[in-house]
Amino acid sequence: MMKASEIRESFLEFFRQKDHLIVPSAPVIPQNDPTLLFTNAGMNQFKNIFLGLEKPPHPRVADTQKCIRVSGKHNDLEDVGFDTYHHTFFEMLGNWSFGDYYKKEAVEFAWELLTEVWKLPKDKLYATVFREDDEAEELWKQVTDIQPEHVLRFDEKDNFWEMGDTGPCGPCSEIHIDLGEERCDKKDVTGHVCAVNGGCARFIELWNLVFIQYNREKDGSLVPLKQRHVDTGMGFERLVAVLQGKASNYDTDIFSPLINRISELTKVDYPGPDGGVAHRVIADHIRTLSFAIADGAIPSNEGRGYVLRRILRRAARFGRTLNIHEPFIYQLVSVLAETMGDAFPELREKEEYIALVIRSEEESFSQTLDRGLEIFDKIVHVLKSKQATEIPGEDAFRLYDTYGFPLDLTELMAREQGFTVDKAGFEKAMEEQRKRAREAGKWELDLGYQPEEWPQLTKGEVESRFIGYTDLEAETEIRHLLQEDGRVYFTLADTPFYAESGGQVGDKGLIEGDGFAIEVVDTQRVGSHIVHIGQLKEGEIENPRVLARVNRELRIAAARNHTATHLLHKALRDTLGTHVTQAGSLVAPDRLRFDVTHFQKIDLSALEDIEGQVNEKIREDLEVEDFTTTFVEARKMGAMAIFEEKYGEVVRVVKIGDYSLELCGGTHLHHTGEAGFFRILSEGSAAAGIRRLEAITGKGAEDVVRTERRIEEELRQLLQCQREDLPAKVRELLEQRRQLERELQQLRLQLAQKEIAALAEKAQSVNGIRYVAAKVDATEVNDLRAMSDTLRQKLRSGVGVLAAEIQGKISFACTVTDDLIQSKGLRAGDIVKRIAAIAGGSGGGRPHLALAGGRDPQKLDEALRKVPEILQEMVGQP
Repeated sequence: MMKASEIRESFLEFFRQKDHLIVPSAPVIPQNDPTLLFTNAGMNQFKNIFLGLEKPPHPRVADTQKCIRVSGKHNDLEDVGFDTYHHTFFEMLGNWSFGDYYKKEAVEFAWELLTEVWKLPKDKLYATVFREDDEAEELWKQVTDIQPEHVLRFDEKDNFWEMGDTGPCGPCSEIHIDLGEERCDKKDVTGHVCAVNGGCARFIELWNLVFIQYNREKDGSLVPLKQRHVDTGMGFERLVAVLQGKASNYDTDIFSPLINRISELTKVDYPGPDGGVAHRVIADHIRTLSFAIADGAIPSNEGRGYVLRRILRRAARFGRTLNIHEPFIYQLVSVLAETMGDAFPELREKEEYIALVIRSEEESFSQTLDRGLEIFDKIVHVLKSKQATEIPGEDAFRLYDTYGFPLDLTELMAREQGFTVDKAGFEKAMEEQRKRAREAGKWELDLGYQPEEWPQLTKGEVESRFIGYTDLEAETEIRHLLQEDGRVYFTLADTPFYAESGGQVGDKGLIEGDGFAIEVVDTQRVGSHIVHIGQLKEGEIENPRVLARVNRELRIAAARNHTATHLLHKALRDTLGTHVTQAGSLVAPDRLRFDVTHFQKIDLSALEDIEGQVNEKIREDLEVEDFTTTFVEARKMGAMAIFEEKYGEVVRVVKIGDYSLELCGGTHLHHTGEAGFFRILSEGSAAAGIRRLEAITGKGAEDVVRTERRIEEELRQLLQCQREDLPAKVRELLEQRRQLERELQQLRLQLAQKEIAALAEKAQSVNGIRYVAAKVDATEVNDLRAMSDTLRQKLRSGVGVLAAEIQGKISFACTVTDDLIQSKGLRAGDIVKRIAAIAGGSGGGRPHLALAGGRDPQKLDEALRKVPEILQEMVGQP
């Protein structure tokens, strides 16, 4: 029996022999595709090729793509664990042809691999085709020895693939296998007939061959494409189950090591009392969590981060059903890294970090999970006593808001009890309290059409050739030109201008032509095009021949900061641990920003060590080299890869002495000594589990040192002390200030007590109740509270209402003596609510003392005048 790893490799080797380039999986965090939370199909990384925005790396490509489906129409979360084949994370094996081979070869390749290499029984295989695709049906019968009656036609629902409402699309052909009558899971369904696309587990789809030959226009019409493509996808987990003869994906060697470890940790053998649901859920979810975290995602309260948090908490709750109450999910990471680390090295490289993130989340949720489960049980108990079957939305929201239960987790537990959840009520409660974080803005060039559609001044290759690694100026020519709204957008045949990428900002500079000049203010990449954005400073653009000159000073400054980020990255890993990886960056001429995965504040001592290590490497004047090699070879050499980048087959590697080795397409120095000096400016939190460092190099770093020296000298002169005595002198002054503030507070209280005593002597009466209603001077609410306590003592029997304007807002304090609370039923909280309402506020508190706020300062006097009237109403007329 073939192992899963052998099946994966045999697929890739088969297509390698068919002249396919084997490319690495794209990260599960999509690059530059705001429509997706996670990569959910093999074609995602090739989307721009289908849309004509990029050139393919090779006419024939194959890979195994990491996919996550937990949101939108592709959402398998609720089914995971309850059947044997749904997953939130899965691998998609695929082969592609970009304008190369088409239907005939795609069918031949698929049939050869399935029947000749993997020896699947031919009489159990079926092929479906689109009902109008005569060509595909005939090819199946001509180029394979499939049984003719096993070629079936279906409509658009099953056999026509579309990227979206518009765009590339085409018919598809699915390959299904008959696993036998015993595999049918719909035997008890009246009228059910086992058949291909019949909805039962007897016939399952193995492989989908998509033939992209049309473009869907906005009016719904289909226009043939100039180039036709092939896009195929085969679910790896399902394939392994078939080839290993397993009735369940979870019985294969993909999942069995995880399930065995879960049994060890929980001391509950699989399948257990629930039929194995909990084991399967946890085994599935650890894969999703690990791959997403390895590729740069982090559990949080927003976007994909919240999806991960939901998945982790769902797994933790299923752990409770296996009677494990301690964090344990993180202990599965090592098992996953062992079984899948060869195919996906990032799991081994980031094993420690992944486990750290998951454990931290588990520990955080464990504090509220058990209490939340108790609250849920009480809610269900009350509802059952009322013979109700729907959990109110406000209760579901309380579980979410107070105990961290995602709605789908509450719905899952409700279904187990035969209940539903009032989702509309939940959303209403959520809407009332939710505070959405502002999305990080990102500048995007969006002119509605692509550079190749702009007016063309000269002919030649559509794409610009970047020569800026070695040249900062070049004689070249404008290829495509667009002038809109005072801006000039253009591409060049050869360009020394670096387009924004990998965190490094785009170059600025000057374009000089025959009688005209363009100031370039930015350079961006649009698909595979380098687009220069500028302003026409003089003349008219007629002759396309130009001299392109990059701003040398800005480029070198950016190079200093970019080389420094590589040194910083290595120093961070050396100092804090190998779990630290880059999570984002900005490289500009005047500064650098570097985000890294780390779960706690980096203390001053560590920052000093990191800064010192970077400056040491600068002083060593290490040589900075770059070279190109294959992605696989670069990884074998130990080169660091960044999760947010998309790498092709050939990559550029930047090597700094024997110290640092990273994949990078940015511009760099020739020697580290050219950076001059490195200084960390700040360290703080960028997001959950992400720390952000800001730093500068070169002259900017020197300027900071000079500024700090001037500030230090000024402080030394002001405080009349030596440099080393500054901290002690400042501490002494702060203590003196605190002492003076305490003395001032005592004086204020003494004055306030005299003022309160005078107010008590002048107390008025209403219905036999003495009261005071006055505005006082107070600097904070605690002062007002202390005054009220004094007033209650001085009154002995009565009601006191004090008001003050504190930092531009009204504050009220009401006090009631104990005898009136008992004899008259007066409550300070009731009184202050009515008084504050007059000034547009509210409040409350204990019977003898309550506080409130008001929004309208102009209503303060009116509110105090209403005190006797309010008291009269509350105790009744005489």
